[in-house]
Amino acid sequence: MKRAFYLLAVSCGLLITPQLFAQSSSDSLLTSATLQECIRYAISHQPVIRQSLIDEAITDRTVKSKLADWYPQINLDYNIQHYLKIPTSILGGNPIQAGVANSSAALFGLNQNIFTRDLLLASNTAKDVRKQSQQTTTRNQIDLVANVSKAYYDVLLTTEQIKVLSEDIIRLERSLTDAKNQYASGVVDKTDAKRATISLNNARAQQKSARELLTAKQAYLKDLMGYPANAGDVPLTSDSSAVASQVTGDDTLQVADYKSRIEYQLLQTQESLLQANLKYNKWSFLPTVSAFINYSFAWQNAEFSKLYSHDYPNSLAGLKLSLPIFQGGKRIHNIRMAELQLQRTQWDYAALRSQINAQYVQAMATYKSNYNDYLTLKENVQMAKDVYDMLQLQYKEGIKTYLDVLISETELRSAQLNYYNSMYQVLSSRIDLQKALGTLTANY
Repeated sequence: MKRAFYLLAVSCGLLITPQLFAQSSSDSLLTSATLQECIRYAISHQPVIRQSLIDEAITDRTVKSKLADWYPQINLDYNIQHYLKIPTSILGGNPIQAGVANSSAALFGLNQNIFTRDLLLASNTAKDVRKQSQQTTTRNQIDLVANVSKAYYDVLLTTEQIKVLSEDIIRLERSLTDAKNQYASGVVDKTDAKRATISLNNARAQQKSARELLTAKQAYLKDLMGYPANAGDVPLTSDSSAVASQVTGDDTLQVADYKSRIEYQLLQTQESLLQANLKYNKWSFLPTVSAFINYSFAWQNAEFSKLYSHDYPNSLAGLKLSLPIFQGGKRIHNIRMAELQLQRTQWDYAALRSQINAQYVQAMATYKSNYNDYLTLKENVQMAKDVYDMLQLQYKEGIKTYLDVLISETELRSAQLNYYNSMYQVLSSRIDLQKALGTLTANY
């Protein structure tokens, strides 16, 4: 019965394990991928973010390790020794062997720090040290959000461009068929059919290039997200109309706020730590105070087998004060150095404000320019489509030549492709503008 039960348990385990493994693997994939879902996935799986979170945990443990010195420190020292030759002491001018051949001791010591500048520094800076670690993670997350958003839009709009080329190929195939039929009817010569074939081949080649480029862009997006490389493409669910609705001119009305930038917040935290460092160096003139209690067991005997037959314990308690009196001016130099480091931070603020302002002005100018191009090219698409439809109709009626139709078709394709390029440019510059404004966050 035991053997049968064991075999049954092993069989069930073999059947269940692959299912659990497959489930865990499928859980790491996306069934649908909006921009928000891609960002959330990237924040959960991107190695840089995972490393930052581990760094936060390491920082937290480091702080706790420093603060642990406030608790009583209990130690045990034990030794056992045997004199190969008993030491000799001179008493009254006579050499006398003092001690026994075998001895052992166990010392229990308790030390309690009362005042030490190292522990005061650890206590005063614990909050800021943790904050600095968290802000570093936030900065990495904001950079990741910006990069994933740009890569997402790039993949999405490249997909739309492939659709444009597919529609263009369908039109050209239809035009080629019409040109061949008209040639067979004797209405036109072979020139129209050859021109249609050339345009069709160019469109197919362009579509092939776009598809290869899309593969590379998908790989880049997966790398940013920490998506499994062998899991296929990220299944994007948004479309061009949903993306186009995000393009507005409202962002041009915002003004940069230095304090909303994570770089500025990191600098503020660094300034707080430097102020604490200045206090730390000033505390070097104060004494270090600690209390201690020691209890010692001592055993001595000339015969090793009877060493622990009797002990001679002793104990003591005391207060220790340590005050360096003169160190060659080292403490003064350290204080001046800490003051200079704090003074230097003010210039870091000035440099950062100038940098943020330059980024804001540049990002705003780029966004306005790209937004204007986007509006223009959006209007061009509709006009190019109207021109193509009209010339196509006139060609069928024999009013216009086939060359006019091909030119209008090429203009329509170019207008549509340029439109999607401009959409990506304006969305990408919008992300840069939000980053410069400090409104781009990692809260998704």
